[in-house]
Formats: sequence, structure tokens, C-alpha cells
Amino acid sequence: MRVSRRVTGAVLAAGLLVAASCCGGGDDGGEDTPAGGGALKGVKVEVAAKWTGQEEKNFREVLKEFEKKTGATVSYASTGENTDAYLGPRIQAKNPPDVAILPQPGLLKQYAADGALKPLAQDVVAQVDQNFSPYWKNLASADGKTYGVLVKAAYKSIMWYRPQVFSDAGVQPPQTWADLVKAAGTLQDSGTTPLALAAGPQDSWTLTDWFENVYLSQAGPEMYDKLAEHKIKWTDPSVGKALQTLAEIWGKPDLISGGVAQATKTKFDESVTQVFGQEKAAMVYGGDFAAANIATTKAKVGTDAQVFAFPKAGNTAPAMLGGDIAVALKDSKGAMELMKFLASPESGRTWAKLGGYLSPNKNVAPDAYSDPVAKQLIQQLQQAGDAARYDLSDLTPAAFGATPGEGMWEALRAFVQKPSDVKGTQERLESAAAKAYKD
Repeated sequence: MRVSRRVTGAVLAAGLLVAASCCGGGDDGGEDTPAGGGALKGVKVEVAAKWTGQEEKNFREVLKEFEKKTGATVSYASTGENTDAYLGPRIQAKNPPDVAILPQPGLLKQYAADGALKPLAQDVVAQVDQNFSPYWKNLASADGKTYGVLVKAAYKSIMWYRPQVFSDAGVQPPQTWADLVKAAGTLQDSGTTPLALAAGPQDSWTLTDWFENVYLSQAGPEMYDKLAEHKIKWTDPSVGKALQTLAEIWGKPDLISGGVAQATKTKFDESVTQVFGQEKAAMVYGGDFAAANIATTKAKVGTDAQVFAFPKAGNTAPAMLGGDIAVALKDSKGAMELMKFLASPESGRTWAKLGGYLSPNKNVAPDAYSDPVAKQLIQQLQQAGDAARYDLSDLTPAAFGATPGEGMWEALRAFVQKPSDVKGTQERLESAAAKAYKD
């Protein structure tokens, strides 16, 4: 990557407060969506995103609304987890999709610097200004030009659990890391495996989220920013402390469904199913988007599946977010009209009622959401204050923070297999980070 990825906590917090609120007219704002009446009849639009399974299914419903509204025909292509590996060759071959959904702001900056993105048309920017806080607009901009729309926010500082199992074991949702370790032991003693863990090669992004929540809580926002920018090394004692903390859970195979051998093969979807479909464990880490996966089981979000805030491992209550950014790679009417639709409240409302979704669009009112968990998370976002941060791994070069089998993903996956090797893990992390930032 060529640019700084620093996220200012105060600005982020302000953005969250605006995004989470329903002030100023709610759904009455931002109705300037693409013209109807089949204005794009015969126009084909290709969209590429990483989503599969239920997330893909829900997104396709959003695209169907766009098709109904405009007459366009939209096709969907899955990039897989490595978005850059899919888009890069297509961009080089001058055959990119019309629109792509990027999972990292750093990737937007990279593509913008390479001239691969098309700045948003003036009417699309007007939609962004009307419906989004300045923070979200800035996150999707580069060199003074707006390239993207934050179409989906992910709140990543929660744990999902089965309340009946907790109640039967006499366990309360833990508020601190020490509480979590104690609760895990109590659940185990009651005959229930405490945790399902997704540490498969393609899904070890969950491990980076575990680390980031612990690190943000222990080291604090300023150190978090420095680590994200590689202004401190991964061999710093603060990183070692976070790894040692994680080992208190990861280092006990009996606490994990199927043990380490199974966990290192488990996909994220499977980890959720292990808890709420197969009832093999009591809890699982996952952002708000896990609600979409839970919906594929018999468990009901809000009753059979509830959330608690990721336990504090230090003085800071962690509040970490991710976000998916839509960008246009072709300067076509179909691409820009879809971008305009994705920036509209109508798009957000369609998505919100399907579950597993939070909208950064301030004109998508809370009552648009179909599950009570989303309303709970909005309250947590408001309470986050200036300690809230964007996902650290998504702020780093993609080779380090967003590539299966490399960087953070693989180093932490190896750590799950050998949690006693704190120093070696730090050295592997630093080696990979140094190379990625230099490149």
C-alpha cells in the first residue's frame, strides 16, 4: 500500500454517532434514487463481492430491487476472501466488473492510486452527502475524490451465545476477560463445550478480530493506531501481552469444539452452525453479520441466540468495526446508477429487513431492522465514544492483514496450534508486516 491508513478515533466516534442515530427525519431523507420506468432496460451490470451463502443471498435481494426499479440486469460474481487476487488480474486485463465491493479501505486507496477506480458522479456524491456522515465519506475517498459508498457496516466487538445453556450452567454473560475464562470453565464443568472457533485457512480473519479486540482493550486506542500504521513493531511487549491473554482460551483445547485440530479446519459459517444448529458449543465469536448465518438454523435471533459485548481485557471497552465499500470500476451509466442506489435509504432498508446487516446510512431508521440485536448494537456504537476503531487488519496492507495463508491470518492460525510460542509468533508477525509495508 502507498498511503497512510490512520483512523482518528474521535472522527470515527462522531461518524458512528451520526450513523447510529435516527435524528432529523429518518427515512424521509435521501429518496433521490435511480429513475424508474425501465430507464436502464437492456443495460447489464456486473457486481463482484466476497459474500457467499446467506450474505450473498441477502445482497442478491438488494440487487433485485435495483433491477425492478431500473430495468437493468445485474449479474453477481463472488471474489472469494482474497478480493484483490480476483480483481487485480481483471483490472490488468481491462475487463473489470462494473461495480465491486471492497472489504478494506486500504484496497480502495491502492486501486485509486493505480487509476483503477472511477470517481463518483456528482449526483451520486450528492446522495452520499445527504445520507452519510463525513467520516464514512472520507473513508471511501482518496486524494480529495470520492470513490466509494459504505454499503455495509460490521460491528465486531460482540460474542454470540445460547442463553439457555448459560442459564442452565449458572453463567452470566462475561463482562471482563477474567469473567470469560471463568465462564468457560464453568460451562465445561457442566458438560457443555464453551466455544466454537473458526480458524480454517480461509476464515482465520476471525482470529485477527479476537486479537484486535483484546489489543484495543489492553493497549488502548493510541497504541492501536500506532500498530495499525506500523509505527511500533509487532515484537512490542504490548503485542506479546495480548497473545498471552488469548492463550488463556486458545491454549486450552478442551474449551474448543472439536479441539485445535478441528478448529484449524473450521469455516466461519460452520462455527456458527456448531453453536446454534448442532448445539456443540455454547458461544462463538462473530460480528453482527452472524445473524444471517444463525437464520439458517432453527435458532431465533434475540431469544435462542443473543449477544454480549466482547469482554474487556484491559481498561478500554473494545468497539471495533469493519465495513464494505462499493466502488465503480467502469464509468458506465449502469455502474453509476447502481452506486446511487446503494447510497440510498431504499437500499439500506431492503437489506436491513433481511437481518445480519447494519447500515452506515443515517437515513435508515432503527425500526427498519428485523431483529432486536441490531437495535442493541446501535446502542453499543453510541456508547463507544472516541475509543471506537476500524478493524486493524483492514487498515494494513492487504498482503499482511487480508490474505489467507499469509501475514496476520496465518501467524495467528499457527499460534492457535502452538499458543506457547508467543515470541515466535511476534517475530513472524513483524517479519510479514515489515515486508508488506515496505512493498
